[in-house]
Amino acid sequence: RVHHLDHAHVGLLSRRAQAPTPDRSPHPGRWSRAQRLVGWAAVSTMPISILDLALVGRGEAVRDALEGCVTLARRAEELGYERVWYAEHHNMTTIASSATAVLIAHVAAHTDHIRLGSGGIMLPNHAPLTIAEQFGTLATLHPGRIDLGLGRAPGTDQVTFRALRRTIDAAHTFPDDVLELQGYLGDESRVPGVTATPGQGTHVPLYILGSSLFGAQLAAALGLPYAFASHFAPQALEQAVAIYRREFRPSTQLAAPYVIAGLNVIAAETGDEAAEQLQATRRSRVRLLFGRGGRRFSDVEADQVLASPQGAAVAEMMRHTAAGGAAGGAGGGASNRSG
Repeated sequence: RVHHLDHAHVGLLSRRAQAPTPDRSPHPGRWSRAQRLVGWAAVSTMPISILDLALVGRGEAVRDALEGCVTLARRAEELGYERVWYAEHHNMTTIASSATAVLIAHVAAHTDHIRLGSGGIMLPNHAPLTIAEQFGTLATLHPGRIDLGLGRAPGTDQVTFRALRRTIDAAHTFPDDVLELQGYLGDESRVPGVTATPGQGTHVPLYILGSSLFGAQLAAALGLPYAFASHFAPQALEQAVAIYRREFRPSTQLAAPYVIAGLNVIAAETGDEAAEQLQATRRSRVRLLFGRGGRRFSDVEADQVLASPQGAAVAEMMRHTAAGGAAGGAGGGASNRSG
């Protein structure tokens, strides 16, 4: 429905949904058709990428999630995906990408050419100089492969935000911080006497991330690519993209508007397996939204929440979701839309 979309980010909803290597597959030999379905990136005319939250599955250790990031990135590289991005979240026991730059460095060292980056770094949590040095180091070690997506949300709750030693006012300086960061990564710093080393002259491409109209307007004003978080906040997608395209001003980084939209996609061996994974994903969203403070939900309890008025919030988050099995598999090969 969003015409002239330039790029799509596929959200990794389930570790089961990624095609595992044979030695890690719980069902050896069953993934051939699913792998072909996931491999649509190799034949798509639109660049397809992956947003990996480094999910820590039930019964898994954090190390398992981080090793899974490497496995996924290698497979995505083989299949022709454009890039893999990792998101900064804090104080969430099911997400292991809190040290985003460190994770990118690890995955980059175990892959060859796929682009890697942040989707995104929550800039209010950091000094722009620090991020410039981190991503300048990454770009120096892995030239031509690093992206820097930037968001202005804290990526956590208010208690954790204070633990990060940040104040809520930090979000108000986001536009200025983006410009300061851009200067550090460019040829001339905007802060006299302060240079990012590594960083200066690397020209790491910046992307503005958003789930509202603010990000669209900022990306347009600065002439930067715009990535909309429609995988969990779909309400303003079409309006935000329209504003961005209408108000876009060319820059040294970008001559014409460039839009990335986040989508939830499950590709499984069969339609039944896709439906099972989709329900598991809905349950994980319940745990993410309502499970702070150590609150745990069994599958039965999560299903009860999904059936309640609160479950409507989960359904709305996942409006842009496609789930289906490989053609010819049991359960059908049709792609189903959620929400």
